Amino acid sequence: MRLVALLRGINVGGKNKLPMKDLVAMFERAGCANVSHYIQSGNVVFDAPAPLAKKIAGVIEADILKRAKLTVPVVVREAAHIQKIASANPYAKEGKNEDFWHVLFLKDVPSNDLAAALDPNRSPGDRFVVRGGEIYLHCASVAKTKLTNAFFDSKLKTVSTGRNWRTVLKLAEMCELNEELR
Repeated sequence: MRLVALLRGINVGGKNKLPMKDLVAMFERAGCANVSHYIQSGNVVFDAPAPLAKKIAGVIEADILKRAKLTVPVVVREAAHIQKIASANPYAKEGKNEDFWHVLFLKDVPSNDLAAALDPNRSPGDRFVVRGGEIYLHCASVAKTKLTNAFFDSKLKTVSTGRNWRTVLKLAEMCELNEELR
């Protein structure tokens, strides 16, 4: 099974430093194969058998805590799901600047009631669409938006990790390339 792991908050602004070679080694020790990473912010593409795939997030979170003394949430998606996300951006049909597009990956799918209760006017000029376990964002400045991980985490009672649109597309491409090589 081809998977993507998205780690929250590592190697950002000089905090929560975790070398990618160490992270790759953690996945390999856990029993994953064909492990590769993209940039330094915790994007890992790998293969794992179905039983391991179900528990890999917890295994890696525990290993990071043990070895690096960091509490880092890990969100996992199947490669096919990443590719689906990349092809289903609700803002793509507008033809606007891709620099404004982001995706928040949620650890848990929120209830419809919680998603419906989100304030669409929280950050004027910024927009979002909740689709299952992802939130598509359209915002000019991630640094200035009020549509933050903390906001969505508290309102949806889960943990999120965000990626810009270029990273989402690169991860989808890595999944395709690795499928061809396997």
